[in-house]
Amino acid sequence: MERLDDLAFFRVVAVSETLTAAARELDVSLPVVSKRLKALEERLDVRLVHRGARRLTLTSEGRLYASRVEAILDQVRELDDLVGHRAGDLKGSIVVQATLGLGRAHVAPLVGEFTARHPRVRIRLHTSALPLRPHRREFDLAVHVGTPPDSTLRMRRLARNRRVPCAAPSYLDRRGTPERIEDLAGHDCIVLRENEGDFALWRFGGAAQPRQVRVHGSLSSNDGDIVTDWALQGRGIVMRSEWQVKSHLDSGALVRVLPGVPTPPADIYALLADDVHVPRRTSELITHLAARLPERLAFPS
Repeated sequence: MERLDDLAFFRVVAVSETLTAAARELDVSLPVVSKRLKALEERLDVRLVHRGARRLTLTSEGRLYASRVEAILDQVRELDDLVGHRAGDLKGSIVVQATLGLGRAHVAPLVGEFTARHPRVRIRLHTSALPLRPHRREFDLAVHVGTPPDSTLRMRRLARNRRVPCAAPSYLDRRGTPERIEDLAGHDCIVLRENEGDFALWRFGGAAQPRQVRVHGSLSSNDGDIVTDWALQGRGIVMRSEWQVKSHLDSGALVRVLPGVPTPPADIYALLADDVHVPRRTSELITHLAARLPERLAFPS
């Protein structure tokens, strides 16, 4: 058991940028992490980690150890899952990552529903505006809006979605309504700075005839709620996910701009690493999200 604990401990260290971050993840003090890492290296008689001033880097032996650790722990999880399946009761932990807005509005309530039905499942939900980093294995399940950033991930579509340009009636009364995609270049466009793409390049059309325009404006933010609020205040045109602005479009607080021009899909996916066993508790959570999320998005509160 102690050896298995060491493997689980080093898995956290291997994906952490600093020992402080590892201590925070393990919910222990920094000296405890340092002492345990030192003991592990002494037992193996090898240096696993270079402790830099700003971040950790794995030695070649550390990289090898980390790669095998994941496979061993996956086998243990698979065995636990097989036993749990026989018992008929879901149990264990799931680390879920979601984008900030979707995580707050929909993933968190659905996760709460799931744990109410399965009280022996422990879920840690991490929401972030930062880009998904699948290679760091920071999650068991990620809920992602738009095309997944890594083609090696397994994915299941949870709900259909697309991004749409929209603005408040007060803005359109003041500045006029764009009639062509090219007209957007002359408008105040509110830019959402998310992920690592070119956030000022708005895309239209389908895969057969993609079109794009570079937009400009005096306001931008990495917070989706902020840019939506600016649009509601009449400060410009915003490109937002349909799930985010549907209630405002239904109420007339926002108006779809260029309604006759199609926009590319930005569907919502559940993402999983392609090389690991998926425990039943995780697959059941995905099934729950796929069943309930479309309904929530169709009838937002």
